[in-house]
Amino acid sequence: MAEQAASLRFIDATERGLTRLRAVHPLAPWLVAFLLLAPLPWVLLNTYHVFLANFICVMILLSVGLNIVKGFCGQVTVGHVGLYAIGAYTAAVMSVNFGMTFWMSLPIAVMVTLLAGAVVGIPSFRLEGAYLALVTLGLGESVRIFISATEYLGATNGFSGIPAPRIGDFRFDTYQKYYYLVMPVMLLGVFFSFRILRSRLGRGFMAVREDPVAAAAAGVNVRGHKMIAFLISAGYAGFAGALYAHMIPGYLNPRNFTVIEMVTLLLMVVLGGLGHIWGGVIGAIIVTIVYDITKDYYHYSLLLFGSVIVLTVLFMPKGIGGIIDRFIATRRFIAIREGRATRPGSDDAA
Repeated sequence: MAEQAASLRFIDATERGLTRLRAVHPLAPWLVAFLLLAPLPWVLLNTYHVFLANFICVMILLSVGLNIVKGFCGQVTVGHVGLYAIGAYTAAVMSVNFGMTFWMSLPIAVMVTLLAGAVVGIPSFRLEGAYLALVTLGLGESVRIFISATEYLGATNGFSGIPAPRIGDFRFDTYQKYYYLVMPVMLLGVFFSFRILRSRLGRGFMAVREDPVAAAAAGVNVRGHKMIAFLISAGYAGFAGALYAHMIPGYLNPRNFTVIEMVTLLLMVVLGGLGHIWGGVIGAIIVTIVYDITKDYYHYSLLLFGSVIVLTVLFMPKGIGGIIDRFIATRRFIAIREGRATRPGSDDAA
């Protein structure tokens, strides 16, 4: 009971602090988050841990993007890693083979991934559930096989020599420097996902997720919302792929975009909670760290993560986000019982 009371007081203080920061300016909480995360590379024990922090930021972008199409709009897609690979290889080819800078290759990678996202979104007009999942799974695997068989993309040997981003004479050529590029982009990605969720577009996504027929009867353009969800999700994947491609050592391999990565990304979203942004962020952090710890047992990765997905769906269907919701609801009940004033909000009101 004492631990629960302490946790409730912590959440209450956090909510009050966020409310005061938002009253100053909507971006104030995100500026505070940036200042809190900025010293991280100098606190971590070694360079590998800094690399892992960079990779976690990329995974957060990917999981947030997948959560938009799967958690907000309810479309069952498991080929998001294929879009991630398209973004990564497009940025790499533009930089190495055409001599473009990172700042030029990044928007091209995003645009190419958007086109691929449109292709993925078209089957969603007629397919639902497991059938859509099979189509998107086929796309993801087709992208990996195509890369593995194409010498221009390095085939199975991989694509190397991708330059680090630079601003003038300053190069992001170490993990510590690169962190200050990928971390702000990650925060912006999470910020925009909150803005989408609270917008009219986000409410349309959730209406399509709950009941497409009822949403259409209420005047929601179901096809348009499905396509927009796939495009936004693809944009996130393109950004994440370009950032991953240009991170030192500047090397890509088709083995980085396999079914195991698809299952791992799906686990991030399911464990975090479909439709819960903060839950997805926490899920990306936890799964990436666990995946790194268990990499010596990669032969059992599919069994391990597949089992965790099944157990999560059975015993924690709303994921970490659902637990946070229930915890906050408990706090509000206690506050009402004790006669304290309550404030509106949820884990996605940050």
